[in-house]
Amino acid sequence: MMEMGKAKKRIYISLLLISIAILAALATAGVSLYFNRFTRFYKWTLFAILVILTALIVLLSLGLAATVLTLWHVKGFFGLERLINFSVNLLFPITVALGRVFHIPKDLIKSSYIEVNNNLVKAKNYRLKPADVLILAPHCLQRWDCPYKITADVKNCRRCGRCDISKLIALAEERGVHMAVATGGTLARKIVMDLRPKAIVAIACERDLSEGILDTNPIPVLGILNIRPEGPCVNTKVDVKKVKEALEFFLMGREKELKADEEQEPAISCSENTN
Repeated sequence: MMEMGKAKKRIYISLLLISIAILAALATAGVSLYFNRFTRFYKWTLFAILVILTALIVLLSLGLAATVLTLWHVKGFFGLERLINFSVNLLFPITVALGRVFHIPKDLIKSSYIEVNNNLVKAKNYRLKPADVLILAPHCLQRWDCPYKITADVKNCRRCGRCDISKLIALAEERGVHMAVATGGTLARKIVMDLRPKAIVAIACERDLSEGILDTNPIPVLGILNIRPEGPCVNTKVDVKKVKEALEFFLMGREKELKADEEQEPAISCSENTN
């Protein structure tokens, strides 16, 4: 699973690098035109464009470098969060377009973007109040033939156990966090605007998750892809364990990971003494 996650991240990072290289090539072509082809007026116009483009390339390159360092060290660099978000999100449409050129499936690129986003979020340490965290689930998790409408209020769920909604509600109640179900991006945005959470655990497909992460920026979002045994948008499922882990991260930060590391250290030292 770790190797798969690394491979996913590499896809998006590679496309980011290619995007910056293309922008740099455009700037170089502009410089060539500036010195060889244009009259005085057009030269000044082109010069202004080149200055802006060069500044943008420098910012994006710094943002990409900070992104790679953050993913490599698995810790946030103070003061660079905005630059990282700016670079990763601004280049997202370009990476999707490049994916078409290189025949990389759109969902694979978006899945890679979600993986990069999740790792960047996990590079920071959060200890939020339960009331500041939201579980945002898609309507397709509910059985298609269920007569009870839960998008208005999840408490309308009868908890029959036929779908994963009941498990998510139980988890939300156990942790004291908000939970909402959305039919699409418009309702999801309204829910976020109404509740104003400080962090979101979002469940959806590649398209809705990537768009949702971009829309809610700079709110930190941990995205969890739904499982589609019957195809997209019908009777989907979710790994509730992943949702629970995401909640614990926002509520407890890295405390759980540090405790696990501390518990392993005595075992390692004992084995070394034995040898």
